[in-house]
Amino acid sequence: MSAIEERTAVGSRPTGLGGLLAVQREAFIADGPPDVALRRNRIDRLMAMILENCEDFVSATASDYGSRSKSAAFFAEILGMISVIEHTRSNVPQWIRSTRLMRAARLARLRAEVVPSPLGVVGIIGPWNFPVQLTVLPAAAAFAAGNRVMIKMSEVTPNTAELMAATAPRYFDERELAIITGGADVAAEFAGLPFDHIFFTGSPAIGALVQQAAARNLVPVTLELGGKNPVVVAPGADIARAASRIAQGRMVNGGQVCVCPDYVFVPDARVDQFVDVARRTLSSMFPTIVDNGDYCSSVNQANFDRIVGLISDARAHGARIDSVVPAGETLPDPVSRKIAPTIIRDVDDRMRIAEEEVFGPVLAVRGYSALTDAIDYINARPSPLVAYWFGPDDDDFRRFVARTRSGGVARNDFAAHMIPSSAPFGGVGRSGMGAYHGKAGFDAFSHYRTVVGSDLPFSITARAAQPFTASMRVSADLALRRARSRTSSRLKKFR
Repeated sequence: MSAIEERTAVGSRPTGLGGLLAVQREAFIADGPPDVALRRNRIDRLMAMILENCEDFVSATASDYGSRSKSAAFFAEILGMISVIEHTRSNVPQWIRSTRLMRAARLARLRAEVVPSPLGVVGIIGPWNFPVQLTVLPAAAAFAAGNRVMIKMSEVTPNTAELMAATAPRYFDERELAIITGGADVAAEFAGLPFDHIFFTGSPAIGALVQQAAARNLVPVTLELGGKNPVVVAPGADIARAASRIAQGRMVNGGQVCVCPDYVFVPDARVDQFVDVARRTLSSMFPTIVDNGDYCSSVNQANFDRIVGLISDARAHGARIDSVVPAGETLPDPVSRKIAPTIIRDVDDRMRIAEEEVFGPVLAVRGYSALTDAIDYINARPSPLVAYWFGPDDDDFRRFVARTRSGGVARNDFAAHMIPSSAPFGGVGRSGMGAYHGKAGFDAFSHYRTVVGSDLPFSITARAAQPFTASMRVSADLALRRARSRTSSRLKKFR
C-alpha cells in the first residue's frame, strides 16, 4: 500500500499546502497520464459542480460585491464559459494524439514522434472580478491536458471562495482538485509552491510578485493581466453606434473587467457628438443607480476609494468631468459603493488616470486629428490586453492592427475577440504572458515531449564523437560550402 493509500485509509488529511501538493503529485505519478475518458469525466464533474449549484454561486458573488446583477453574473460567470469548455472537451481525443515525424524514415527503422504529456500539478490563482469563470476555465484546460489542479480563490470574494471550497469535495477527491481559501499570506505561500505550472489572473503588479515567487522554483507561469485598453473610433465610423456600444462595454460588471474599454480616441470634430450619445446611452441604461440592484458596485471599499481618487485627481488637474447622475441622487455613494458612470475629457499625463487602469465606470475620451497620432500614443504605452476599433474593415483598420501591439483586437463590439471558442485568449507584454481557451489552453498545460528511437545497425550520431577521420572532415567541409552558397544566393535575391 502506497503512502497516499495509507493516508486515505486512515482518513487522515495532508497537512499544509505543501502536503496537499505532495499528495496530488504522488497520485499523478502513481496513476500515470489519464486516458481520454477520465479527462472528459473530470471536465464533466467540473461543469456539474458549477451548473448544479449555479444559483448558489451567482448569489455568493452578488453578496461579495454588495450589489451585482444576478442576471449579468449568470450570463458572464456561468453561461459565458460553457461553449469554451465544451469545445475543449470535444477536442481532447484529437489534441492528445502524438505527431509522427520523419514518416519516410520509418522504412529505414527510425521512428520519431512528439507526444503531448501532462505537466503534473497545476496551481491556479483566481481573481475577484469573475471568481467562478476565471478559475473553472483554466481548470478545465488543465484537466484536458491530464493534470491535477489546486485553486487558490480570491480573498476579496470570500463568500464565493467558501462556497467553492465546500462544494468541490462533493465532486472531486482532493487528489484531483483542491480548493484553497485564505488571505494574502496564503496566496503568497501558494505562489511559492513548486508546482509544475502556475496560472494567475489579476493585476500586473500582483502578477509580477507571482512570477518572482514562481521563479525561485523555476516554475513556468501563465499570466492573464489587465491594461488600459484603447479604442479608436475611425473617421468613417457610425458615431451613434460606436458611442452606444462603447458606453455599454465600459459598464459591464461596473467596469471591473480586464477587457473593458479604458480610453477612446475620437476624431476631433466628432468628440462632442460622441460624448452626447454616450451620455444618453448611460442615462437610459441606468435611470436609477443607488437602489438599482442591477447596477454593480465597487467590489470593496479600497477599489471604491481608488476610483473616486482617480476622478478627483483628474478634476484637480483641469480635466472636464461629466458624471451621469440620475435626478435626485447623490453619487458617489460610499454606503452602496456605487459611482456614477463618468466621462472624462482633457486628460493629460499629469493625471493618474492617464497611466493607471481604471477598473471602474469611468471612460476617458480623447480627440485625434490623424490616425498616426492615436497609434503613436498607444505604442508609447504598455501593450493592452485588447485594442478596439470602431469602423469599417478597411486599410486604416488593417494598418491599426499591423502597427499596434495587444493581446487581441476587437472591431465594432465589446470583447468580440473572445467569441470564437477555439481562439486563444491572453495578453502580451505587461498585459500578460501565455494564453488559454481552445487548444492554447491545452498547450499551456502540456509538455510536448520528443520521442525518437532507432533500430538501425549503425549509430547516426557517432560522427559527433572521436576519432574524426579525414573523410568526415571532407564531408563536413562540403556541407558547409553548400550551406554558404544557399545563404548567399538567398541574400542576393532579397536585395
